[in-house]
Amino acid sequence: MKITDLLKVEGIKLNASAKDKDDAINQLVDLQVRSGNISDKEKYKKGIYAREAESTTAMGEGIAIPHAKTDAVKKAGLVAMTVPGGVDYDAPDGEPSNLFFMIAAPNTKDNIHLEVLSRLATMLMDEEFVDNLRAAKSSQEFLGVIDNFEKAHMEAEEKKAEAAAAATSAGNYPDILAITACPTGIAHTYMAAENLEKKAKEMGLVLKAETQGSVGAKNILTADEIAHAKGIIIAADKNVDLARFGGKQVYQCSVSKGINEPEKLINLIMNNEAPVLDGSAPSGGAAAQEKDSVAHTFYKNLMNGVSHMLPFVVGGGILIAISFLLDGAGRGTSSFGSSTPVAHFFNAVGNAAFGFMLPILAGYIAMSIADRPGLTVGFVGGALAVSGMSYGVLLNPDSAAISGGFIGALFAGFAAGYITKGLEKLCDKLPASLEGIKPVLLYPLLGTLCIGLLMFAVNPIFAAINTGITGVLSSMGTTNLVLLGAVVGGMMSIDMGGPFNKAAYVFGTAMLAEGTTAGQIIMASVMVGGMVPPLAIAFSTTFFKNRWTKADRDAGLVNYIMGLSFISEGAIPYAAADPGRVLPSCIIGSAVAGAISAAAGCTSPAPHGGFWVIAIIGNPAMYTVALLVGSLLAALILSIMKKPLPPEESGLAK
Repeated sequence: MKITDLLKVEGIKLNASAKDKDDAINQLVDLQVRSGNISDKEKYKKGIYAREAESTTAMGEGIAIPHAKTDAVKKAGLVAMTVPGGVDYDAPDGEPSNLFFMIAAPNTKDNIHLEVLSRLATMLMDEEFVDNLRAAKSSQEFLGVIDNFEKAHMEAEEKKAEAAAAATSAGNYPDILAITACPTGIAHTYMAAENLEKKAKEMGLVLKAETQGSVGAKNILTADEIAHAKGIIIAADKNVDLARFGGKQVYQCSVSKGINEPEKLINLIMNNEAPVLDGSAPSGGAAAQEKDSVAHTFYKNLMNGVSHMLPFVVGGGILIAISFLLDGAGRGTSSFGSSTPVAHFFNAVGNAAFGFMLPILAGYIAMSIADRPGLTVGFVGGALAVSGMSYGVLLNPDSAAISGGFIGALFAGFAAGYITKGLEKLCDKLPASLEGIKPVLLYPLLGTLCIGLLMFAVNPIFAAINTGITGVLSSMGTTNLVLLGAVVGGMMSIDMGGPFNKAAYVFGTAMLAEGTTAGQIIMASVMVGGMVPPLAIAFSTTFFKNRWTKADRDAGLVNYIMGLSFISEGAIPYAAADPGRVLPSCIIGSAVAGAISAAAGCTSPAPHGGFWVIAIIGNPAMYTVALLVGSLLAALILSIMKKPLPPEESGLAK
């Protein structure tokens, strides 16, 4: 496919005038409509503005390439416009833009058109080509300039690839390597690569750039090239795995700097001003990079843990739910879910996956902060948080270890990361001869020791919180069951598996063991409160799709099963990513559900099982009402609190 297959005469407007950026966008969108590329003008325009909200698509040097990938696009297409008088398009060089290409990319898996568009982006780096486009007197001449140059460009690219392969086979490796990437991977990715390679050539150097665009990674860096390179430039606006670059100079920056400041970036590597990544595989934290805000850094570290934890929650949760479905014989007993061999199998495997959940969370938070050396320290810290081990338990083996749960694992992850970073700074003073043993001996040994000393000291804090909460609940008695139902129901959503959640659950099972109707009422409130968080997430991701990314929506479907199975942990990834909105909404919904259940006199003789034990629930109709009201209320509050995402982030056309 050629560029001229996407750009037609009717999509070109020469010598236009535009009073401002909005006017320029409107004219370009009208060209897309005239070319028959889009099905919904307003949806497509909103996609364009959503991309502009991330960062300007003006490249500088008078060029702008606004683009959107959305369901509003019927077929891949280009339109172009020249504005001799120029328009302020927020260009990084502050100059007006006078040459525009607007890209319409359909939201499909077939991304062949993106290869064509990347070719255009790199061609626009040629000044003579751009001057000829601006000077074109007709749309046909404009297309002819593109067609002629594209043929020459493709031939030059083939020769460059052949020359690079020949140089590598002859042992002549690039001086510098680079990776470029932007969120959409359409234009900036390839323009940054082109500018870096072009500037390096002007400086008498050879630079090879790997592009990580929408069509996947291209021009992939080889192990030999990495081994021989002086350093690596990472010009990217999304996370890039740096595991290949241990021991090399690495400098991270935005993709726009790759476009606008290539010489500066190259000099940082050539002058040995970029830091060397330790050991065998950091993931980005140790590299020099542009400053993030404290909140964004915290969020990025947290999300690294959450994204790696999610598969364990989903896989384990579904298997546990299956164990309940298969265990009709165990309904109403404490062995529900494992009273038969088949059910026990699913329950055991599911719980094994669940057992990794919080150590994984802590480990990958630590890795995000301190690279791979933090991974071991974080895993151990998370496992110790779950175990609840403390110095008190060591001195008195008969005392019980109380798990710190979700909150303890979060603390352990961040503590492990910063402990490892501290060790890295301390070890910088060691002789160079010890450099090789730092990541394989010193960091894991000293880091594991330090996190162990810390978690044994702080675990009693979480234990005290847990014990104190249980004591408060016990002191309330059963005189006001509706209030108590609201309290224990709400507590199930505070930390979803942590001290508050476990305190409410232990209190409910203790009351159930007394064999009273009041105890069964409390147990029912506990269980319905614990079912609300996953169901609230499921309802919100189903009925308020534009608040969530596609990955969130896909994972949200699993929460229907986990919610009905009384597995509150299904909501943990969402709560960890956005605690300020998820937790309050779920707490309110769970408290309302618990209160309604208690007010209706619903009872549960089973300590677990969720909705799958509805056959033995007292007043099952009102129990169902309590669950639906609490879950829908939480979903509504959450969805109102969350702002709609831009179409490019949500994957939905507006």
